[in-house]
Amino acid sequence: MTTTTTGPETTRSPGSRTSLRRRGDLVFSGTALAAGITILVTLAAVAIFLIVQAIPALSADTTGNQILEGQSFLSWVWPFVFGTLWSSLIALVIAAPVAIGIALFISHYAPRKLAGVLGYIIDLLAAVPSVVFGLWGALTFAPMLVPFYKWLNENLGWIPLFSGTPSGTGKTILTASLVLAVMILPIMTAICREVFLQTPKLHEEAALALGATRWEMVRMAVLPFARSGMVSGAMLGLGRALGETMAVTLVLSPLGIITFNLINPENPTTIPAIIALRFPEAHDEGVNTLVAAGLILFIVTFAVNFIARWIVSRRAEFSGAN
Repeated sequence: MTTTTTGPETTRSPGSRTSLRRRGDLVFSGTALAAGITILVTLAAVAIFLIVQAIPALSADTTGNQILEGQSFLSWVWPFVFGTLWSSLIALVIAAPVAIGIALFISHYAPRKLAGVLGYIIDLLAAVPSVVFGLWGALTFAPMLVPFYKWLNENLGWIPLFSGTPSGTGKTILTASLVLAVMILPIMTAICREVFLQTPKLHEEAALALGATRWEMVRMAVLPFARSGMVSGAMLGLGRALGETMAVTLVLSPLGIITFNLINPENPTTIPAIIALRFPEAHDEGVNTLVAAGLILFIVTFAVNFIARWIVSRRAEFSGAN
């Protein structure tokens, strides 16, 4: 290192500053690479653990398995896969429009002070533990929905979704889906809000200057620009709903059935819920069976995120305002 001394002051040469900058870049890039490799190694380790632990349940005799009780693994797990996908899909359909509407209101319609308060409340909702949502859903929300379910059955009972005998307790797949919708609403709203705020101001101002109303500006400039971000938020919310355990466990009974009815007392349950309910009593091959169910959930969640990344990458360079 060369230095130039002028009186009491010492000045570093430009070459030394460049060397320090390059060293910092190397440290940062190495740290980022190590973090990425750590994520991949952790994901691979989880996958290997699930596969190794699931093999005995897939290959062993099921007669002595207290979980399968003589059934094949696929016939046992399929109703829970259906319940997981069905409840999460209903939650996504309910939460997505609400999240987009709230995000648009916060980003483009609400006064600045009100928008700040609403954004803070949305962020606080994301921090509420899932067991709190589950207790609220089972003890407060489900009884409140009983009259609504009776009304649906009386007026829309000709639709298979609302036929049969409505639940007297309100603990149905629709109740669980509504609780899931409330749980995934904050993360979807937060992502959509940030994406809406990143819309180029020139695009918005150009639409307004051409005589568009605020809604027309949102429809022509904001929504096309934020389409991939909205898909990402929806898929993240769907991933959260697929893996939710306690909220569904406290609302639904552990029945392994397949039905599309939304208000009957007999409902399908989800893979996380059945794992949480049956794990304390499981032993030997029973534990392997529940781990194998976890492997199915891992594959489903991975597929959902892969599809989301594919959709986002397809639209990464597209903006309807361009």
